[in-house]
Amino acid sequence: MIKVSEIAPDCYRISVFVKDFNLQFNHFLLLDEEPMLYHAGMRNMFPVVLEAVRKIIDPSKLMWIGFSHFEVDECGALNEWLQIAPNAKAVCSEAGAIVNMGDFAIRPAHAMSGNTILNTGKHKYRFIRTPHLPHGWDAGVLFEETNGTLLCSDLFHQNGNVDDITDKDILGPHRKSMLEYEQGPLMEYTPYTHQTSKLLYSLADLKPKTLATMHGSSFYGDCS
Repeated sequence: MIKVSEIAPDCYRISVFVKDFNLQFNHFLLLDEEPMLYHAGMRNMFPVVLEAVRKIIDPSKLMWIGFSHFEVDECGALNEWLQIAPNAKAVCSEAGAIVNMGDFAIRPAHAMSGNTILNTGKHKYRFIRTPHLPHGWDAGVLFEETNGTLLCSDLFHQNGNVDDITDKDILGPHRKSMLEYEQGPLMEYTPYTHQTSKLLYSLADLKPKTLATMHGSSFYGDCS
C-alpha cells in the first residue's frame, strides 16, 4: 500500500506500508530547482517508489539523494536512483562518505560537515551531525530553513498504518513502539549516549514547524 501527500511546501511524503512489519516506510520528495529525494528506500521497494516519484516529476531530473545513515531503508536503492538520475549525487555526512559511500555508491557522494548548507534553489538545507542519533556514527539530519521542515529520519518512529501528518501527540505512540521493540530482536533501537540529550536539545532549538518522520506520522505544531 502506497500513499503520497504534500506535508509541507514542496515536500511530498511517499509512504509504503508493509503489513508484515506493521510499519510505514516514508520517502520525501523535495521539489526545487535541484530536486532531492530524502531516503532512497530499499531495493525491493524501488519500483513502487519510482512510480510514485514519476507521477510528480521526471525522476531523471533528481539532483540529490539524501539520507541520515547507512541502512537499507535509508539508502539500499541509492545506486538504482543514481542510474535513473545521471546528474544526481548522494548527500550524507563526511563519516558516511568516507566509511560507506566510497565503496557502496557508483559515484562520489557529496559529503557534508556539521552546520553546512545545501542550497537547492529557493530552499536551504542545513546539515546537523547527530552521531548515534537515531543510530549509526555516520548519522545526521537535514533542516530545511525556508519552511522549517526537519528531515529527522528514524526519530519519533511510530508503528502502524497511521495518518500522513498530525498535530496530535506522537511521543506516546513513539514510546509504545520502542517498548514493543525492547521485547524482541530490535531492542536498543536507539542508543542513549552522553551526547544524546545535548543533540536533542540542539534540534529543538531549531524550532521546526514540521517533523518529516521516516516511520509513522509526520508532525506539525510545537515541534520543539
